[in-house]
Parts: sequence; C-alpha cells; structure tokens
Amino acid sequence: MDLDRLFLEAAVELAENGRLTCSPNPPVGCLICKDGRVVGRGYHEGSGLPHAEVNAINSIRGGEDQLRGATFYVSLEPCAFEGKTPSCAKTLAKLPISRVVIGAIDPHPKVAGEGIEILRAAGIQVDLIEIDAAVRAIDGFRKRVTCERPLVRLKTASSLDGALSLSDGSSHWITSEASRRDVQYWRARSDAIITGIGTVESDNPRLNVREGEFKKASQPIKVVFDSAARIPLKSEILNSGALTIVAHSNSKEVHRSLSDMTNVQCVGFDGERPSIKDVMSFLGQLDCNEVLVEGGHRLIGAFLRSGVWDEWLAYYAPKILGKNSNSLADIVVSEIADSDVGRIAEVTEFGPDVRLTIRRE
Repeated sequence: MDLDRLFLEAAVELAENGRLTCSPNPPVGCLICKDGRVVGRGYHEGSGLPHAEVNAINSIRGGEDQLRGATFYVSLEPCAFEGKTPSCAKTLAKLPISRVVIGAIDPHPKVAGEGIEILRAAGIQVDLIEIDAAVRAIDGFRKRVTCERPLVRLKTASSLDGALSLSDGSSHWITSEASRRDVQYWRARSDAIITGIGTVESDNPRLNVREGEFKKASQPIKVVFDSAARIPLKSEILNSGALTIVAHSNSKEVHRSLSDMTNVQCVGFDGERPSIKDVMSFLGQLDCNEVLVEGGHRLIGAFLRSGVWDEWLAYYAPKILGKNSNSLADIVVSEIADSDVGRIAEVTEFGPDVRLTIRRE
C-alpha cells in the first residue's frame, strides 16, 4: 500500500506538467509499472490531445509484452465516454494489464465511477486509493462540473495592518518581487482574472501573464465588473491580447466603440450591478475551471459578502501603512463571532513576505 501511494503521488506530480495547458480538462498523470519499476509515463498536455494513459502507453519501449500483467497508476479515474478523444477506460480494458490504481474519482457526471466499472467488467483489478494531492489537483474542474461555476480564488497584497494602499490609492509596491513572481504562477493557471472598474481607472493594469516565466500558458480571459460600462477605451486591459469581458448592468447603455472593439465582449446582467453569482455562472458556461480575483477593497469585500469564493491568497509584507490607508476589504462585521472566513491551510514565505492560503470550510 505504501508503494501504491508513492506511485500515485508521482503520478500527481507528473500531472502538474499539464496544469497550464490542459484546461478545461483536469490535469492527469499516469505511470505504468511492471515488476516494481516504471516502464511508461505520461500526462495530459491539452484539450483534444491524447490523455495521460494513452501518452504513457505510447512512451513504452518493447511493445505489448511490457503491458502484460502491468499496473497503471492514474491520478484520476480513466474517462468513460468519448469526447474529443476515445474513452481511456475502454482503451485500458482491451489491454493485457492486471491492475489499475486510481488516486481520485472523476466527478464528471458522465464518469463518476463508470470508468472503474468498465475496467472491472473487463476482469482488471481496480483499487481506489484516494490521496489528498490527487483530489486537490482537480478542485477547479470539480467545482465547475458539480456547481456549474469555477473555483474562485481571491488574491490580496497588503501591509501587516491589512492595508491594500494609501488613501490616495498608491500601492506600488507593497509586496516584494518574490511575491509578485508567485502571483504570476496563479495567473498562469487561471482561466480568467477578475477586477473592478475602480482598479482599472486607478492603476490601468494589463493583468497579463509574463510570457518569459510561463511561456506555455495562454493569456487568461480578463473580466471587469463595470456596472455603468464606463471603462476608458484606452485602458490597457482592453488591449492585453486576450478576451476581455465587461460585465455591466443591462440598464446601462454600452458605448458603441466599446462593443465594436476586437477581443472585447460586453455582457449585461440584471440588476443595478452584475451579481457575482451570475457572473461566475457565466464563466462556468465558458468552461472556466479556476478564476483569480485581483481587485481593490470594494471588489474583495463584495466577494467576501457574497460567499462565492473558495480560496484566498493573502500576501503580507512587513510594512505598516497606518490610518491613512485603504483597508483590505470593504466589509462591515458587527460581532467577532461573525468574523471567521475559513482556515489557514498553508503559510509560505516569499522573500521578506508571507503568503497565507485560506480555504473556506
């Protein structure tokens, strides 16, 4: 059993090689073992491309003889239906293998145990050994296929006294270069980056992924909460090279020039301002698995009040901004008993800073 877990953990690590390119599919890794040694390995590189199991099979030297009696270690249950690629469970069922060890059940309604049943019906021993790393690796995919919205990850960078900026809006730079490099990773693995019109007007950000650090990653969709559709046409975010969605209120007129811009989609939502829940549902329909919220205290406060968030990356720098500053989140708490937001799952140092990873219970 310990050896099984060791191989499964290695399969999860292998899956991370496809993290930045496989969306909207989940990252999956596969090892093929025979007589205690690894004879094949593969991971899912991108939507429409061969899955991890097939890449592992294709990596084997020596033909089918190497597969006879072999064990497959797969971070996620083999798929049971044919989409852009054939069913992996049906592919494995035709091979002379003896065993498949799985690290997590596929939450997709068309799979959810069906892949295991296909393998067992073919006489293959299947062992499900759920490990936390395998389950967490597909958190965003699971959120989308079960809740019809992406996993929502908040990101803030503040001083020790919880200030995002001075009262005049200046915040350049609170955290260190090491922290900002880490943010690049989270941007690269996100399908969309969300901000508010206030941040666009005050900072004029691109919110891009630096190509030099994460060349494989596509530029994520940009989403701007902009009730009145007043975003300046010269805003950098509108010219970032990726699709930009301006989420506005249906009651507001959209400037024709904005609607005509290439790579800009104006989407109206009911109400005085777009509801976070509705916008996240819309992004789920666009097959977004994970989104990153990078905004000011108003937008962060709105997400916290809505309850539509799953993880919070809170970067703290050893600095004090004092009373003349903007708080971390625009939110009012009347009692200490109502102040809990989740649990601190990880504490990580980046240069002089620290990142708290907070997850909702």
